[in-house]
Formats: sequence, structure tokens, C-alpha cells
Amino acid sequence: MLKPLITYYALIAAGYVIVTTILALAPFAATLANQGLSTDKESFVERMSSQHGFDAEEMRDLLAQARHDDRALKRIKSPAEALEWHRYRQIFLTRERITAGAKYWQEHEKIIDDVVDKFGVEAHILIAILGVESYYGERSGDHRVLDALSTLAFQYPPRSSFFRNELEAFLLLAKQHGLDPTEIYGSYAGAMGKPQFISSSYKHYAVAADGDGQADLFNNVADAMASVANYLNKHGWQHNGQITNRTEADGSEWEKALASLNRPVRSEYTAEQLTNLGVKIPQDAAGSDRLGLIKLEAEDGPELWLTHTNFYVLTRYNHSALYAMAVYQLAEAILEEHKR
Repeated sequence: MLKPLITYYALIAAGYVIVTTILALAPFAATLANQGLSTDKESFVERMSSQHGFDAEEMRDLLAQARHDDRALKRIKSPAEALEWHRYRQIFLTRERITAGAKYWQEHEKIIDDVVDKFGVEAHILIAILGVESYYGERSGDHRVLDALSTLAFQYPPRSSFFRNELEAFLLLAKQHGLDPTEIYGSYAGAMGKPQFISSSYKHYAVAADGDGQADLFNNVADAMASVANYLNKHGWQHNGQITNRTEADGSEWEKALASLNRPVRSEYTAEQLTNLGVKIPQDAAGSDRLGLIKLEAEDGPELWLTHTNFYVLTRYNHSALYAMAVYQLAEAILEEHKR
């Protein structure tokens, strides 16, 4: 009876070891099972699956391929628009960029004329936007859009909701156009193509100039140009309307009227109201219904500028007043170069 008894206790002991081992490995197994995606990414997968019919496993696979983009995080925290005006201006108001803009106008004059006729946005403005955004389509970004948007959507709490919506729009856009989302490159914020449209803008404002129904902002000059014009037109661009005027002011009351440089600059004041605050209204701006006021830091001191509706429209393309001023001044320089 001794041998069977030993065997019996041996089996019990072995069973105990197995059970103990399984219990010990359980947390490790659970960790492996959840290693792929975080809770918020799983919620995003569910959203894409339930609302848009994406295959959940394929979506998990795609998000697992998204790499952390540390450069995107660093650049969104310190964008060029945070520079003082005189430093920001130096980036875009270069002889090289002005000459390239005039040459671009000459090379694509027929396309540009057609777009101007259709949308009522001046040629030099359209060209300047492409010049600022992507150096006329030559520099459209070195961030993989999937990486940038995924990083900002799930690792940048101040604007995570915005970038999750953009990631959603990006994946829908890729699906609609038959594009591989792992192969598309753009800016650190996920802007793409010659005009640097974010995905939601691509959806709402991109135009297929040749009428084929598929706007190609990566390769098609006509589509890119028409899409920029459509964007400005939809936001209230006034054909041949004023954009901005340099001005001066007395005293300090005028500071009450200064607009933020980091939000769309609305035209909120009448010429009379600004005059009463000490702002000098140039003759060519006196008839304007509404005006805004901004202060920019130039190398030799602050500059005051009156802004019109068209300046506000430019700040809808990019919320920075520095951006709008760079577009305006580059456009004026390109126009002068084109006339020579």
C-alpha cells in the first residue's frame, strides 16, 4: 500500500505545482493579451468599426503599426507661429521663394486663370499660400501621417479630441481614395499635399478641378489650386478686397482693440471707433465697414496693422496672424515679380 500512497501524494503535489504555475502566469498572459492597444485606442477601434464599418482586427493591426512620433509632439508644442514676426517673416519672405512663386505662376498660368475666374480669389494669393505651405508643392512634409495623428490623438491631451477626429477623417479619406494610410506623408499635424489640408478640410473643401470626382491634392496642380480657392471662397473671401494696411496710433487706448495673434482675426471695429482710440486710419481704409487691429514685433520695433475681412479669411486657413501676414507679403512680392 505504500507505493500507491506515494504516487497519490505525488500527483497531488504535481497538480499543486501546475495550478500554482498557471496562477502565476495568468497576469503575464493578461499583459500579453492587452499589449497591443490601450483602452482609448480600443474605443477608437470600436468607433471606426460601429460607425464606419471598418474591420476591427484590421483596425487594431493598423494602429499597432503606428509609430510614436516624438518630433510631432515637440513641434506642436513649439510651432513656428510662436516666433516673433521678424523671425517668422524671414522663413518665407526670401528672394528664392519669391522668384519661385513668379516662375510657378508663369508655368501654370492657364490653370490659375481658370481657378481665379471660377472662385474669385486672386492668383498671387493662391500662389503665396502654396508657397508658404509647401514651397509650391515641393515640400509637403516628412512625417508619416498615421504616426503623427496617432501620436497626437492618444498622447497629446490638450488636443486629443481634435486629433482623434482628424485620425478618423484621415482613415476615411484613405479608404475613399484607395490610398494606403501607412504610405502617406505630411506635416507634424497631419496636413497633406500641396495646400497642406488636414483631413477634415480635405473632405469639406477639396475640389476635383477636372470633374472626375476625386480631388488629388498630392499630384494635381489644378486640384490643389482650386481647393485652396474653394476654401477661401467658402470662408468669405472678397474679390479684390483689401487685406491689411500699415498704421500708427497715439496714446495707449488703442491697445484695447488689439486682436490675439493666435486666433482668427475678426474685423470688429468701425473706423470711427478706432479713431476714437487713437488709431490713424489711412485714406484707403476709411470706407471699410469693419476693421481689426494687430501688433507685430519687427526688428526695429512694433508695427501696427489694420486688418480687413480678407485677412480674417486667411486666418481661417491658419489661425495665426503671422501666417496671414506672411501670405499677404509674399503674395505682394510675387505679384511685383510677375509684373516685371
